[in-house]
Amino acid sequence: MNGPQFGAGFEQDFEQLLAWRRDVRHFRTDPIPADLVEHLLDLTTLAPSVGNAQPWRFVSVDDPARRAAIIANFEEANTAALSNYEGEKAQLYAQLKLAGLRQAPRHFAVFCDEMTEQGAGLGRMTMPETLRYSAVLAIHTLWLAARTQGLGLGWVSIIDPAAAKASLDVPADWSFVAYLCLGFPQDDHIEPELQRRGWQARESRCRQVLQR
Repeated sequence: MNGPQFGAGFEQDFEQLLAWRRDVRHFRTDPIPADLVEHLLDLTTLAPSVGNAQPWRFVSVDDPARRAAIIANFEEANTAALSNYEGEKAQLYAQLKLAGLRQAPRHFAVFCDEMTEQGAGLGRMTMPETLRYSAVLAIHTLWLAARTQGLGLGWVSIIDPAAAKASLDVPADWSFVAYLCLGFPQDDHIEPELQRRGWQARESRCRQVLQR
């Protein structure tokens, strides 16, 4: 075999990496070295993509006015989401910290270039949504890579995609996939925050395999 051989030690480290990959909401404001960020973004290009299309487009959101627009977007969407809950669930939701937008030193919006010519359409003729799936795989690659450097990533999903896209002034044929916060965590927990706060327990085997 010409490929690398991964021993038991690496397997254990990899399992720990998966276990410690957490959705971070509490960040320190310490800046991240620019060369480290560039290295992490380079690693995302190793993610699999349909037809090797590599359709992900990362936008670094650094302008204070654009960040403020995203924060306002989140706060409006978060208020609307709260109205969907009642009783104890509503009280718990109101106490949850669901974004680290004000603390995280780096913000990235991730888009999918729906009209990319790269890959020449291979593998996506019948399932064009695989382009967006590819962008998600790039995000997951970044998530794991960031964790190896002691960094945390937070995916802000409580947001209006159309308004976010308008705030960031990107090409019309890019579709919004995610808004990410990147930074050093205030503290580390192997247990998901939503589990610690009593929102949802994590199933040890949350999967279902059907035999057909």
